[in-house]
Amino acid sequence: MKVYYAYILKCSDNTYYTGITSNLEQRLFEHQSGIYKSSYTFSRRPVELKYYTEFSNSGMAIDFEKKIKKWSKVKKEALINSEYDKLPNLAKKKFNN
Repeated sequence: MKVYYAYILKCSDNTYYTGITSNLEQRLFEHQSGIYKSSYTFSRRPVELKYYTEFSNSGMAIDFEKKIKKWSKVKKEALINSEYDKLPNLAKKKFNN
């Protein structure tokens, strides 16, 4: 059974990069070594793996990656820190009355 990973990297400029891969070790090497000069992480190295989760279905991994990419930095940090109880509240919009 093939495994797919959705992952979050922390870049040297304190931003986060979210991606998916079927070979996490190889993909981290590619990010760290700067193989792809046009990639987001190229000028933000070194990077640090902060979170990953496994999927047995590539479609589910892609959907999860797309979802995380839309999240705020604070919500990504809650996921990274396993603060799952905070995730629903971080998804709510705040309105000033």
